Amino acid sequence: MKAVSSWSFAPYRPPLFDVGDIYVCRIAPEQCGFVAEWLPQKEAKAYAVSYRFYKSDAPFTTVDVTEPRVRITGLAEGRDYEFFVSAGGQKSRLRLVRTGLVPGDSIVQYLHPEDGAYAYSGNALCSPSLVRHPDGYLLASMDLYKGNAPQNLTLIYRSDDEGRNWYYVTELYPCFWGKLFVHRGELYMLAVSTEYGDLLIGRSEDGGKTWGMPTVLLRGAGRPTVAGVHKNPQKLLAHKGRLWTTLEWGNWQKPYHAAMCASVPEEADLLNAENWSFSDPVPYDIAWEGVSKSSKGCIEGCMVEAPDGSLLNVMRYDTLSATPAYGKAVVMRADPDRPEAPLQFERVMDFPGNLSKFEIHFDAQSGRYFSIVSYLSPEHPVGRNQLSLITSKDLVHWELVTHIWDYSHLPAADVGFQYVNFIIENEDIILLSRTAFNGARNYHDANYQTFTRIKKFRDLLR
Repeated sequence: MKAVSSWSFAPYRPPLFDVGDIYVCRIAPEQCGFVAEWLPQKEAKAYAVSYRFYKSDAPFTTVDVTEPRVRITGLAEGRDYEFFVSAGGQKSRLRLVRTGLVPGDSIVQYLHPEDGAYAYSGNALCSPSLVRHPDGYLLASMDLYKGNAPQNLTLIYRSDDEGRNWYYVTELYPCFWGKLFVHRGELYMLAVSTEYGDLLIGRSEDGGKTWGMPTVLLRGAGRPTVAGVHKNPQKLLAHKGRLWTTLEWGNWQKPYHAAMCASVPEEADLLNAENWSFSDPVPYDIAWEGVSKSSKGCIEGCMVEAPDGSLLNVMRYDTLSATPAYGKAVVMRADPDRPEAPLQFERVMDFPGNLSKFEIHFDAQSGRYFSIVSYLSPEHPVGRNQLSLITSKDLVHWELVTHIWDYSHLPAADVGFQYVNFIIENEDIILLSRTAFNGARNYHDANYQTFTRIKKFRDLLR
């Protein structure tokens, strides 16, 4: 066995783990069928795909195909199936899929909650990240999550037709909570090695296919019971000659997540750790004006430039023990002239999506800020089953633009549209959602990553 010399694998094959001789790299359920794709075998001229109801004693139905892709139709809607791919003497591991429709324009990837294909990392698809490559195509990434599991694998997919179809590119290991981004024409990933692990940055010089070994920017703990690096797949904001993003230091057991920001000069080599600066961690303080004394604090901040030019970190805020138990965000102020200076508490802001990760983007054409949130209101005070576009003129007062997906009639425990990563492009917004739907383990442990385009979003303001 050779030593590891890169960050990317296609696929990653842990020793003694059954990845399969044939690697099924993508699954996309349909209403009465599914699409499956796998990595081609060098000598194979044909493949056999065998499927049946999950946990059935019935014989498999087999379909022969000549390409490393199949579309199975004519199945029962809302049913679980198991399938495998074979060619010659080689075979994939048994994979699972549940038929049925899901909100969104296309499915980037799907993972059945009982499918153990990535059990060495996790069993839910989380941390969506979306980027437009300078060559025109889209790249999407996601990681494999499970509570108290290793949580260290990220999958990357590509679309050459504006998100209508997706195909597998590669995997990064170890990589968790990652954000793909492009800077000066080069593709990067900023991530952690695992939950509360090391903060890493890596670069690909061939459009995401292969990645060199990442640079360690901060050492973390690597265990959920010890304080370490916490982050979310958040954008990097250019402000006064530096790139800025957010992170926290802490863990749920403390319980605290101390707010921080990371920055690097725009002209610098991003892979040189000496060029990066981190603000000193600031724990949540019940003495701050207007905050809840019983709150566990703030996580998953978003860097944004305010109308007055100041640099802010707007943070998801735990208000579950407050009254009302939703609708607030905490605003911290950064010092762009002193990148290592601690963030300063500024205010508590009314914000109708505070109990899930969000992003805030400024749209120069309309002069407005936009965010996509798991919407909360007096009529809908809990859950992530309503995904909505909101806007603000001043980064103080927020108003609803539209509900993108409203499934508030379905149980909040079972359905979730969350952690959306979105891009404003010309007249449209494109987004990637961590989606729990149609048989997910729960609202949090998503079984889909779905892509959607909101066309002419500014027209919705009228």
